[in-house]
Amino acid sequence: MKVAASSLAPILRSDTQGRILARLFEDPDAEHTLTDLAHGAGTSFPTAQREINRALAAEIVTERRVGPARLVRANAVHPLFDALRQLLLATYGPPAVVAREFAGLDGARAVLLFGSWAARYAGQPGRAPNDVDVLVLGDADRDAVDDAAERAERQIGLPVQATVRSLAQWRKEQESFITEVKKRPLIPVLVDEQDAGLLGELDRLTGQHPVTR
Repeated sequence: MKVAASSLAPILRSDTQGRILARLFEDPDAEHTLTDLAHGAGTSFPTAQREINRALAAEIVTERRVGPARLVRANAVHPLFDALRQLLLATYGPPAVVAREFAGLDGARAVLLFGSWAARYAGQPGRAPNDVDVLVLGDADRDAVDDAAERAERQIGLPVQATVRSLAQWRKEQESFITEVKKRPLIPVLVDEQDAGLLGELDRLTGQHPVTR
């Protein structure tokens, strides 16, 4: 079966490869099991195993074994580590980076990625995104949101444009911006686990279970 080319970084062989490597390179100190990498990339265990075996052969990742488990991490001493990490953060890294930098926002009930970056990440063809659009739902402080966007932007290497809307605005859908956002690909990166209604709504809209906090 022919593997579809990467939608965000054509030099990579597939979106699955990009998502797995981004998970590893986003935090080079963290170790991941193959099961964890497969789940995070939305792929099967055998596919994740093949991608990791290729990465091991190229020496861009390392592994250690604990019993039957294989623990994988990025190879931070590889000569191309810095270049690879920047490429991966700018293409497949936004979900992890945005989730980390927006996690501490008081009043935020959900953080979503939308726009052209989310569309490419979802596999829709089109031009390479020039920025990363973030939607914060809730009553988060605007200055705190801007600070989080700035921190994420420095790591990703692309402008991070953050928009804030209340849950009431999101649910009433009286604004054309909200109705358009809901029609297009959305990538939830953080959702308040206490809000079962919002979790269910985003699950229906996106077809994927959001990350909770």
